[in-house]
Amino acid sequence: MNDRDNKSQKGYLFIVSGPSGVGKTVLCNHIVKKFAPKVVYSISTTSRVPRGGETDGQEYNFCTSQEFETAIKQNAFAEWASVHGNYYGTPRKFLTDEMNSGRHVVLNIDVQGAMKIHGEYPEAIMIFILPPSFEELENRIRKRNMDSEKSLKNRLENARKELSYKEKYKYTIVNDDLELAKAEMENIFSEFVD
Repeated sequence: MNDRDNKSQKGYLFIVSGPSGVGKTVLCNHIVKKFAPKVVYSISTTSRVPRGGETDGQEYNFCTSQEFETAIKQNAFAEWASVHGNYYGTPRKFLTDEMNSGRHVVLNIDVQGAMKIHGEYPEAIMIFILPPSFEELENRIRKRNMDSEKSLKNRLENARKELSYKEKYKYTIVNDDLELAKAEMENIFSEFVD
């Protein structure tokens, strides 16, 4: 019987960051599917209105701005931010409950949020996803064809800032070949999840 068989063993918190368009969500979804039910996705809370097809409690926990502000006062978030007029936050209770039950939690989060979370959970495993090159990142974002030129330039400017944080992460994965990146991610998780 190893330590993981003991129900009192806490789960790990994995923080995954990287610039927009680098493939974080695809990699995180792969890991959650591969290691389920031992690995779960952290579901953020937001004050924004659900978009088509989104379900409360799946993509996000949806609430009003007033409810979110009350939760801030109650210190209910491990980190939170206001983005484009909407609140987004990581519920502290979810992280605590899941890890105390022995499950491992994956957070797909921007670098500012990651630094806040790491401040509260210094034992968190930090993984940064890199593009093969900045030019390739720009190509990927352009191929999405979801952004205006102004929005695209803003994303690229943010990406340059985010890339400067990579040294603060224990692991880095270059997502050049998706299958290889998935394998690298699996190897990291395999060190902690049995």
